[in-house]
Amino acid sequence: MRVITCIKQVPDTTQVKIDPVTNTLVRDGIPFIINPYDVHAIEESLRLKDRFGLHTTALSMGPPNAEAALKRALALGMDDAVLLSDRAFGGADTLSTSNVLATAIKKLSQDRPLGLVICGKQTIDGDTAQVGPGIAVRLGLSQLTLVDRIESLDFLANRIRVRRKLEGRYEIVEARLPAMITVVREINQPRYPTVPMRMQAGKSPITVWDNETLKLDTNTIGLKGSPTWVSKIFSPERDKGEMLGDGLSDPVGSTRLLMERLLAHDLLTA
Repeated sequence: MRVITCIKQVPDTTQVKIDPVTNTLVRDGIPFIINPYDVHAIEESLRLKDRFGLHTTALSMGPPNAEAALKRALALGMDDAVLLSDRAFGGADTLSTSNVLATAIKKLSQDRPLGLVICGKQTIDGDTAQVGPGIAVRLGLSQLTLVDRIESLDFLANRIRVRRKLEGRYEIVEARLPAMITVVREINQPRYPTVPMRMQAGKSPITVWDNETLKLDTNTIGLKGSPTWVSKIFSPERDKGEMLGDGLSDPVGSTRLLMERLLAHDLLTA
């Protein structure tokens, strides 16, 4: 049985810069990383592999340089990796992206039955949390989001039970397999690749599929198949902060100054 982990190569947001003239990301010299939530998805797939002997596949859509992210996944222990790369896929929104990924997952399931699709809860560049659920809807999979623990997995009964991390509480949910789950950071502690695994991954080929392989209607993928698009990216303007008094030596005086300032701006009623 196959577990497919969807990952994305994203710019390291700690070093992202925006062109003040064009309001677009400056990609030159910006390092790329695996989306942090997807690293936890990889780890959870590997733990299922260790426990149940499942076949693990890393799947990503992106430009040719996204092979680096898939090589990292192989170095961590994934069995194989597939890159979906074609100019026709470029400019895709979440609807179009989920279409391409779902088609690839369906193709991968032809030679080995699908058990789980695991995704990070969201990407740090888009923050939409829509691609995983989009895949589930397209493939008719059970959809379990915000998972911080897999409670049980019964392949004979085709059932999975997970714990979902919600605001202020947890929720235990059971669903049928195959299923799509999105994971949060708290689900595990990712492992590090060993030197031998790194060396082996460096020599391992990455399977690349373009649209000639997937045979999707070009009107449903890429920019043409995207009903939404980014019109502008900009850094939010923030006013400089103001220090009020000395909270360490005179906390009462600082509190009085704060109250006066809040009252002056009608942010507090007397």
